Amino acid sequence: QVQLVESGGGLVQAGGSLRLSCAASGRPLSEYVMGWFRQAPGKEREFVARIGWGGGSVIYAESVKGRFAISRDNAKNTVSLQMNSLKAEETAVYYCAARNSLQGPYDFWGKGTLVTVSS
Repeated sequence: QVQLVESGGGLVQAGGSLRLSCAASGRPLSEYVMGWFRQAPGKEREFVARIGWGGGSVIYAESVKGRFAISRDNAKNTVSLQMNSLKAEETAVYYCAARNSLQGPYDFWGKGTLVTVSS
């Protein structure tokens, strides 16, 4: 099975940008639909973005549409999330996840990376 490790989290000012990365190992990244999720303190984990096997089928949560961009590089087994115009309420642990189907559950998860947005 695939293992996922996120990186790139840190402290950023409101209105600033940050780029997160997720490295996959154990299985080729191309076998999986990849997603990004986040969980703020005291809140449920929520969907952020998704990208299909070959880089198509990209969708975003309404709250991040136009500001975030998901991408993948199957040759490097990485998926990224570019986050622009960050808001203070988007402080959260960000997770990458993988699934083998387009609409099924996410079966594999990373441990997360913390993003702190200061106002």
